Amino acid sequence: MQPVEGVFAAAIAPRRSTGHEIDMALMFEVIDFLCSKKVGGMALFGATGEYIHFGLEERVRVAQLAVKRSRVPLLVNVSHSNLDGALMLAEEAVSCGAAGLMLMAPHFFRYSQLEIREYFLEFAKALRGDIPIYLYNVPFFTNEIEPETACQLLGTGKFAGIKDSSGREDYLAALLRQKELSPFIRVILGNDSLFTRGRSVGADGVISGVCCGLPELMLGLNRAIVTGNAVKRDQLDARLMEYIGWLNHFPVPIGVRETVALRGLKIGPQAVPFSPETARAMGEFREWFTGWFPELLAETNF
Repeated sequence: MQPVEGVFAAAIAPRRSTGHEIDMALMFEVIDFLCSKKVGGMALFGATGEYIHFGLEERVRVAQLAVKRSRVPLLVNVSHSNLDGALMLAEEAVSCGAAGLMLMAPHFFRYSQLEIREYFLEFAKALRGDIPIYLYNVPFFTNEIEPETACQLLGTGKFAGIKDSSGREDYLAALLRQKELSPFIRVILGNDSLFTRGRSVGADGVISGVCCGLPELMLGLNRAIVTGNAVKRDQLDARLMEYIGWLNHFPVPIGVRETVALRGLKIGPQAVPFSPETARAMGEFREWFTGWFPELLAETNF
């Protein structure tokens, strides 16, 4: 299996106008768009993909179709509130040819680090099939995998790496120390605000929500970092921080979804209606983006 390296896009999941299903015609458009931009791969049903809104059967259906459609490696988030649900999703992802799995700590209820550690170990033990498993740390939305727990799990050799969305430099430093002991693991950034710093000091790549709407920015920034183009790196990092500043006006992943829409793709309805204040802010964002985006494209063409 190809390891996660470079820039992977965290894909949005366009919903139908009614019900709790994904509109596969629109999902295919997103997949085709990202493949055309030559991203390193994609992640399905992460936080950007709003997996929490969809049932097990829908997640299985979409994963099967998406893997067939994608021309780049596709990771599937199989996180669930319990172990049996995660294993069911994982075995389906294995059978349909996913390139790897992502797994959060079980969500909603609070668990100790001892229970979280046991959850991951039992998952790896019970999973049938040979496929890379990536820990998925998203402390903003669910139980945190604390750095010590993450390093213990990565040191077992049962996990291919970790996507860390904490945005914490001390967490990244702990993971990079563990990588020195376990060179086979991949340290993947999941918080775009830390991308430039993290990639520059040894992170293997990113699974990026920003990349779903602005693949040119993340791919260009990654190219500047790995080729040592400090001037272009700083220029594009400033653009990234400017864009993230706008994203922070909205709940995740509304800003990314609206960016995809501004690129000409249909995204389906939002999960929650806008308040009048959010609607006004979104109008300001759209107006800003219209003038900003052509300048960005010019800067990424190097």
